[in-house]
Amino acid sequence: MAAGKDNNNNNTSNADAVLPVEEESGSSTMRTAETLLRILPMALCLVALVIMLKDSQTNEYGSLSYSDLGAFRYLVHASGVCAGYSLLSAIVTAVPRPSTMSRAWAFFLLDQLLTYIILAAAAISTEVVYLAYKGDTSITWSQTCGSYGGFCRKATASISITFTVTLFYAGLSLISSYRLFSRYDAPVAYTNKGIEVAIFQG
Repeated sequence: MAAGKDNNNNNTSNADAVLPVEEESGSSTMRTAETLLRILPMALCLVALVIMLKDSQTNEYGSLSYSDLGAFRYLVHASGVCAGYSLLSAIVTAVPRPSTMSRAWAFFLLDQLLTYIILAAAAISTEVVYLAYKGDTSITWSQTCGSYGGFCRKATASISITFTVTLFYAGLSLISSYRLFSRYDAPVAYTNKGIEVAIFQG
């Protein structure tokens, strides 16, 4: 009987020892997957950035460059910020460390911010390219792409890649928001001398 109890205790101890290993393995897999999801947008942002930086054309009508259009300059700056943040966040994600509420909030807010920055850059650049292809007689905007086809094709490629980056960051925003709100409670508001204060609880 004593031997049977010892065997049961040993089996229980072994099962308890396996659980943390399995949890650590799952956590490592998720960390690797998220790191890759953050590296891919960095590469795409750099490609969009390089394409737009090289987007210029000269013909008998004159010269046209991305720097002549504010929307394209904004896309270049947004792509640079995106690439830098993607690299930094990938490094932070790849390093194993305990999750804290402040870190979860930082990822949540920054991922949301980058999503809107990249989406805005792609949206306003799309409007400019649409006007360049179709023109608008009401504002005397001619169909520029008829004379600068190469310029418009490069701009379209850069914008398409930027929209792809937006999809990646939309997914990352969902991941960071799930991690934040599944692990930590929502802030509890209470009134102190007529002032409403939010208290975050872990």
